[in-house]
Amino acid sequence: MAVVFEKTKMLTDAVFHYCPGCNHGIAHRLVGEAIEELGLSDNVIGVAPVGCSVFAYNYFNCDMYEAAHGRAPAVATGIKRVHTDTCVFTYQGDGDLASIGTNEIVHAAHRGEKLTVIFINNAIYGMTGGQMAPTTLVGQKTTTSPYGRSEEWSGAPIKVCEMLSQIPGTYYAERVALNSTANIIKAKKAITKAFKYQMEGHGLNIVEVLSTCPTNWGMSPVEALKWLEDNMIPYYPLGVYKDKGAE
Repeated sequence: MAVVFEKTKMLTDAVFHYCPGCNHGIAHRLVGEAIEELGLSDNVIGVAPVGCSVFAYNYFNCDMYEAAHGRAPAVATGIKRVHTDTCVFTYQGDGDLASIGTNEIVHAAHRGEKLTVIFINNAIYGMTGGQMAPTTLVGQKTTTSPYGRSEEWSGAPIKVCEMLSQIPGTYYAERVALNSTANIIKAKKAITKAFKYQMEGHGLNIVEVLSTCPTNWGMSPVEALKWLEDNMIPYYPLGVYKDKGAE
């Protein structure tokens, strides 16, 4: 019988700790498949964040570093500048990259660091109890915005791809989502391109991945996917925001 699917060898046999319906598992698989299919399995180093994916080093079958909260791009910069021929990636959530780590990602982009950044945007702080994040939508209720986020009080949600695409050192920026089979296929193509561009000597390459958090959103997994489609995608439009390789 022909094999139509098998788990990527870039993931270990460790059981994910993520909540039911969380999209981190899908994102991990896409990253692992992209690395393996590009022939980079023996030449890759990842940097894990602080957040729900803090234990990513247990799941990716490669050398991994654990960075302080938000500092993954800085750690990855050091690794890449020493190991210039190695594929280096960060895997970060929105509470990590878009809040305490905004300085690091902005300046890594300004320096044009040859990195691949996988940015998971689920519009909330997941690990610490569902607090409002910089990406939380206006009106969205969280434990620290129980009446909904107020734009007057907290400002508008930050749009990372739009911001980084304006920086000359950013080579590639695309926003994808994991809410449907079609979008998952597109997400894998974007992640693969981000790794390919890095190994061609280009940087910075970021893929923003819209993801769900059913537990902290207070929804079933199916309801969360629908909420992402109806609420997140209109505010965070999918698509390519910068691709110097296509110019």
